Amino acid sequence: MDVGSGGDRDTTERVLTLLGLLQRRRTWTGPELAARLGVTSRTVRRDVERLRTLGYPVHAGKGVGGGYRLGPGQELPPLLLDDEEAIATAVALLAGAGGSVAGAGEAALRALAKLDQVLPTRLRHEVHALAGSVESFGGGRTPADPEVLMTLARACRDEVEVGFAYPPPGPARQAPPGGGPVRRRVEPYRLVASDRRWYLFSYDLDRDDWRTFRVDRMTEVSPRTWRFRPRTAPEAAAYVQEGVASRVYARRARFLVHAPADTVRAQIPASAAVVQARGSERCEVLSGAARLDAVLLHVLLLGHDFEVLDPPDLADRCGELAERLRAAGTPPS
Repeated sequence: MDVGSGGDRDTTERVLTLLGLLQRRRTWTGPELAARLGVTSRTVRRDVERLRTLGYPVHAGKGVGGGYRLGPGQELPPLLLDDEEAIATAVALLAGAGGSVAGAGEAALRALAKLDQVLPTRLRHEVHALAGSVESFGGGRTPADPEVLMTLARACRDEVEVGFAYPPPGPARQAPPGGGPVRRRVEPYRLVASDRRWYLFSYDLDRDDWRTFRVDRMTEVSPRTWRFRPRTAPEAAAYVQEGVASRVYARRARFLVHAPADTVRAQIPASAAVVQARGSERCEVLSGAARLDAVLLHVLLLGHDFEVLDPPDLADRCGELAERLRAAGTPPS
C-alpha cells in the first residue's frame, strides 16, 4: 500500500509536492520521484496524469536519460513554491520595492500582493512580518542570510529583544584583542536595505542609544523572551542612511550644491551621502570620510557650483587647494 495515499487530502498534498519537485529540477526519473514521495512508481504515473488533467504539460521520456519533466506553455498554471522559496521570493520583492530602477518598485509591490493572495496562512504571517519590518534606500545589495533576516523580522514584529554577537568597532574589528565578537542586546525596530547591505535599526540596551548593525556581521542571532514597549524612534531609513554615509566617519561635511536634488542623487550612491532638497534648484549634501579632502574632491567632480556649510576649517582648506591648483596651472616664467 502506498505511503500517504489515504484520502483525498493526502493525494492533493502529494500531487502538489510532485508539482514542486518538477518545477525544481528539469528531469526526474520515476524511481527518484517515487523515493521522494514515499510511493510506488505506479502511483507516480497516476499523479502525473492528475497533473496533466489540471493543465500541466508533464512530458515523459523513455530510455537512457528519460524521465519526467515539466514543459513550458502559455496555459501553464501558477508557479508552485515551497516554504523556503516563498519566503526568499518575498525577501527579494521587498528589497526590490525600494530599488532605484524606474518602475521596479511598483512592479515588486504588485508581485508581492499577488504572492500574498496565494500563500497559506502560516507563510502569510511570515511575509507580513517582513513587510512591516523592512525599509530601504538605494537599490541592489549584497545578499544576507534569509534565516537571519526572518529571525530579525519576527522580532521586529513581535517586539521582543534580540541577542547576537557583533565585532567590536574600529581597528579591533580586524584584529580583536584577545577575543572575538561582543554580545549585544537590542530592541529591534526595522530592517533597512541600502544600496549595498542590510542593516538592523535598533535600540542598544547596553549603550542606551539608537544603533545600526550590519546584518552580514551579526552571528548567533536569537530572539530573547523579553518583550519591549516601542520607544519614540527616528525615521529608520533616514537614520541608517545618515549613519552609513557620515556618522561612522571621523570627519563630516555639509555642502550646498547648486543643482536639483534628483540630479545629485543620481550622481552619488545613497550609501555615500545624504542629499536633501533645498528648493527646486539647490540641495544640501551630507557626507563623511577619514580625511575631508576626499569628500571635497567628490563634490568638486560633480560638476556643479557649491558652497561649504560645515566645518569651517574645510572652507579654509578650499582656499589652500585653490592656490595650489592655480599655481599648478600657471606656466613657469
